[in-house]
Amino acid sequence: MKKITSLLFGGLCLILWSGCGREEYPAGHELVVSWKVISNTFADQPGVKAQFTLENKSKFTLSESNWALFYNQTPREVRKTEGNVRIIRISGDWYKMVPDTGFILKPGEKAEIVYEADYWLIKESDAPLGPYFVFYGKEGDEKAIVAASDYTIEPFTEPEQINRHRNDGEPVPTPEWQYGQNLKMSDVPAGELPVVIPTPVSAKVTGETITFESAPKILFEKGLEQEAGYVAALTGKIAGTGITPTEATEPEKQSIYLGIRPLTVNGTSREAYRLEVRKNQSIVITGSDPSGVFYGIQSLLALAPPEIHSGSQSAPVFPVMVIEDAPRFQYRGLHIDVARNFQSKETLKKMISIMAFYKLNTLQLYLSEDEAWRLAIEGLPELTEVASRRGHTSKEGIDMLHPSYGSGPFPDAEGSTGSGFYSREEFKEILRYAHQHHVRILPTINFPGHSRAAIRAMEARYQKFMKEGNVEKAEEFRLIDPEDQSIYNSAQNYDDNVVCVARESVYKFYSTVVGDIAEMYAEAGVPLEIFHTGGDEVPEGVWTASPLCSKLMETMPEIGDPKNLQSYFLKRAREILAAKNLKAGGWEEVALLKNAEGKYIPNPAFAGGEVIPWAWNNLGEWANLSYRLANAGYPVVMCDVSNFYFDFAYSKDPKEPGLYWGGFCDVRNAWQFAPYNSFVTNLRSSMGREINSNTEYAGLERLKPEARKNITGLQAQLWAETIRGPQMLEYLALPKLIGLAETAWGKARPWEGETNSTRRKQLMDEGWNQFANVLGKRELPRLSALYGGFNYRIPPPGALLQEGLFHANVGYPGLKIRYTTDGSEPSAQSTLYDGPVKVSGEIRMKAFDAAGKGSRTVVVK
Repeated sequence: MKKITSLLFGGLCLILWSGCGREEYPAGHELVVSWKVISNTFADQPGVKAQFTLENKSKFTLSESNWALFYNQTPREVRKTEGNVRIIRISGDWYKMVPDTGFILKPGEKAEIVYEADYWLIKESDAPLGPYFVFYGKEGDEKAIVAASDYTIEPFTEPEQINRHRNDGEPVPTPEWQYGQNLKMSDVPAGELPVVIPTPVSAKVTGETITFESAPKILFEKGLEQEAGYVAALTGKIAGTGITPTEATEPEKQSIYLGIRPLTVNGTSREAYRLEVRKNQSIVITGSDPSGVFYGIQSLLALAPPEIHSGSQSAPVFPVMVIEDAPRFQYRGLHIDVARNFQSKETLKKMISIMAFYKLNTLQLYLSEDEAWRLAIEGLPELTEVASRRGHTSKEGIDMLHPSYGSGPFPDAEGSTGSGFYSREEFKEILRYAHQHHVRILPTINFPGHSRAAIRAMEARYQKFMKEGNVEKAEEFRLIDPEDQSIYNSAQNYDDNVVCVARESVYKFYSTVVGDIAEMYAEAGVPLEIFHTGGDEVPEGVWTASPLCSKLMETMPEIGDPKNLQSYFLKRAREILAAKNLKAGGWEEVALLKNAEGKYIPNPAFAGGEVIPWAWNNLGEWANLSYRLANAGYPVVMCDVSNFYFDFAYSKDPKEPGLYWGGFCDVRNAWQFAPYNSFVTNLRSSMGREINSNTEYAGLERLKPEARKNITGLQAQLWAETIRGPQMLEYLALPKLIGLAETAWGKARPWEGETNSTRRKQLMDEGWNQFANVLGKRELPRLSALYGGFNYRIPPPGALLQEGLFHANVGYPGLKIRYTTDGSEPSAQSTLYDGPVKVSGEIRMKAFDAAGKGSRTVVVK
């Protein structure tokens, strides 16, 4: 059973005093809470039946009016509840359980509460999070808040707990199933593997090596001071001594020389480089620009054994060779959502480092959402005073935002990822660090939807100035129409998260925020060219009953449908951004228009480079959306759900954390993607059904040859609903990020242009086997050493018991299996599996890489 110990002051009881004395309320460990899924397949229609169990170990009696249990859970509408209580979804993923008339739970008693909700829940990360009790007095006033510190998620063991209803085509990844999958993998000799990842355009290896017995000189041409300082710092750290770079015009023996030269590789001149490891004990890196030089440095680091990063190899050995390389796509991005759950500046800097190592060049930083605002804005202190903090409050509260994603009742609890923000100085520090690593930070402030945090903060400001009698200041940045009676429900189940685009104060707010962020970039000495305005998932029904919006539409009948007020907002936002010499970016919705037939089509008003869409929806009928937008003249960044949503779980295993509404996402999903013909690589539906690309996508618009230039690049997303803290962030990002890097930087793979489906699958399998060999033998161990080490995922092994023999195998050749039969956890010193062996009883096993890091434990009986 999985024990969840609250980080939010487990067992702390916040006692509130009343005028007539003090009531003793239970401590957190005295009210024992457990939760389990009963079934996702109990009815013809999709739905989940689950159960809470409450055990009262205190001396306090829970009655029909003196308590409620609050928690967060993946949003599902509750259909019915048994057990003399009601479960109510308050807002977003925030729920409360309240007793009905006649409820009583005396000391020593248990209560079982069974409820039914929409859809399904198949993972431990789907379970209720951050549960806490609120106790009430006779007048219904809150008396105490107690975090539930003894909370258990019961294991998912049966198919009806793990399958998403009856039409779930995704297999349960049992050890036996995984064993069958791993049989497809085979060893590839080291000499047949790419010398570095992402795979270079050209690499000529001589078979000879050179060794630096002492720290090399760092020489550079004028204009490469930053890159020289970077490589000198790394080299000095490895060598254990300080190194001062020197400006020079030519290389010397025992030196690393950096220079700029006209260079075109595979038709590309931007970010191109040539890396020469010479027999005369010198290394020469030339680039078409400073970025190219920087990426040549990264390839040099990748040529070195991982041990140099941990200081265990004093004399690095490099192969004598020449690499010529340039990226396939100019945009190679990773998105990190710090709004749903906060990440420190140190975590971001570490992620920027590993992005740069694998030659990604853009970090889209999600600074605002419904659940939080994460950046200090001058003149609008409420954004961080109110909207960067989450804790127990009311839905309409203006002191802070309500709990989300298990953030719990106390906003300043140690270890909380619900609260937090970057000061101006911290943000500028992040900007400068990224700039030094040739990574641009793409800021995102999501408008007009996903804006609940900003709305609540500006309502706090409104009420503050109204109390002072200052109506002008109160209205200055207000974001809502207080008379709006529109009924809507957003993708994350909010009914109050869209700004009123008819208010001029909305545009003053937007301009103020954009201007202040642009000022931070200028103060950091970092260029800002694109501002990402989000713009996604504005729900149907919004603005339909707003008097202010109705008045605006009367003056602009060409808008037609209230939903098209989103395009009106974008037009105004573009004008604000253009005045600051910024391009407008947003999710795909910013480039779509609802026509008279109610269909969404590319909006011709913003085509031709005026607006850049990041296209994420490639499911079902939307499988060609990127191509439709590119054909219409939009520069498109492909962010396909099925391949690049890294917050999706690696597999259906209940212990693998993450979302899965668009399917599951493993490293192969990111690696196996054909940017110009994704139909041939999107071969399973979100429910695991196999897709025949010839029939499933028949009739869908293809990418026109002349529009290929409009596919500007690829980006992966790390949405943070289930990501709490840096360990979870790294686990879901790595090694998926390496698969993205190979697809975004490396040249087209042979299978991408293969028209014969049988031959294409064969080439895919061969290519993946080679890549998996690189991961298992080289890249995973490297991740243990780079930048202090990462919490990357190692795939668990497969196993089969057959005729009394224990068979096991790994998903990445190069990994080793260790096992125990005495019930203990396998370690890097446990028995090594080297072939079928006769064992009895329970077998516990893990896969380990060369650095000694292990996978999740697999149990076979």
